[in-house]
Amino acid sequence: MKLIYPAIFTPYFDEGGYDVTIPDLPDCTASGDTLEDAIEDAVNQASGVILSIMEKGGEVPPASEYQEIQLDDPDDFISLIVLDMGAYSDAHAVKSVRKNITIPSWLNAYGEAHHVNFSKVLQEALLSMTQKKSERRDHGQQKQDGSKS
Repeated sequence: MKLIYPAIFTPYFDEGGYDVTIPDLPDCTASGDTLEDAIEDAVNQASGVILSIMEKGGEVPPASEYQEIQLDDPDDFISLIVLDMGAYSDAHAVKSVRKNITIPSWLNAYGEAHHVNFSKVLQEALLSMTQKKSERRDHGQQKQDGSKS
């Protein structure tokens, strides 16, 4: 499953390089001596934070709309980073858990005929469910905040 988050890049003109913050992941910061290094570090750091949340059974934070992010400095800029959680978790996950599932035989036949990776489908579905739950919670909070105004 791929996730996309906006990231704020703050350039250092005196030394070169960038600091990176991901507003939706408050404890996640990154940096790099070049823009490429900063992007790579931001992707790795954010992926690690998300994987840690998922391994603890937490909800994956939904991404903000980049248009809604306010920049503190005129030299800062926003870029979207793409997190490939499948690839990252394959390389860094602490452990995997085996689950035995039951599905209708016709669905199994279809999946096998189309070379479906059943584990990947289940992982993506569960991750999608965590994101939708977070979005519903955030939407409900926005409604609540709006009604108090």
